[in-house]
Amino acid sequence: MAVPLLTRDDEGESRPTSLVIPEGWRATQIYGAVDKVLALPAGTTKKSLAKAELDLPDDAEGNPEGYLFPATYPLGENPTPEKLLSAMVDKADKRFTGAPVAAGAQRNALNVYQAVTIASIVQAEAAIEEDMGKVARVIFNRLERGMPLQMDSTINYALGRSTLKTTAQDTKIDSPYNSYQRMGLPPTPIASPGDEAMSAAINPTPGDWLYFVTVKPGDTRFTADYAEHQRNVAEFDRLRQSASARAEAAK
Repeated sequence: MAVPLLTRDDEGESRPTSLVIPEGWRATQIYGAVDKVLALPAGTTKKSLAKAELDLPDDAEGNPEGYLFPATYPLGENPTPEKLLSAMVDKADKRFTGAPVAAGAQRNALNVYQAVTIASIVQAEAAIEEDMGKVARVIFNRLERGMPLQMDSTINYALGRSTLKTTAQDTKIDSPYNSYQRMGLPPTPIASPGDEAMSAAINPTPGDWLYFVTVKPGDTRFTADYAEHQRNVAEFDRLRQSASARAEAAK
């Protein structure tokens, strides 16, 4: 969750002094956090986009998804949604448009917006930082082979949820973010990536992997062999069902 840092005013009342935006948050979550920390009616921050005059890349077409950089933002005097959103986008611009990211994107035949999109998927999919480079490599390998990405995180984004299990029905939804049905990258980033995910997106770990699944915490298995991947998925399903049965028995 977003963490407001508090101080006390002259009357002893607590008031927030800054807002922490975590890595991997979607724009909708960030809008809600800004509304809450500024004590504004729900939906106010999203409505403020029209007058915020955010310095977004042309490819974004006015959508700040992926460019609301995760960091700590001081509220300062007379904070407004426009000021906070502008600060987030300005920080993203500084991180993403510098020479290292631009050169890294070009090295991988990407523009910066595409690199941010890949980084957002890496942020959502990698269970731990050490796996980010491998997840990025899976994305590149699939793109290069003309395979659909088949990333559950893009389905979750389309459905506005977070879950570890995507059903066959989910993969049939009509959405440009359905990476089971659509080829290539989704039309926008799906979350706000941090520095590590961005680094992974432009410096993917060398490897031939095409599949991965986190069987259990700390155990993500990458492979180029579909049959091996299916065995890993089956083990994930068994462990998940076993955990569910234990939870039911404990009630």
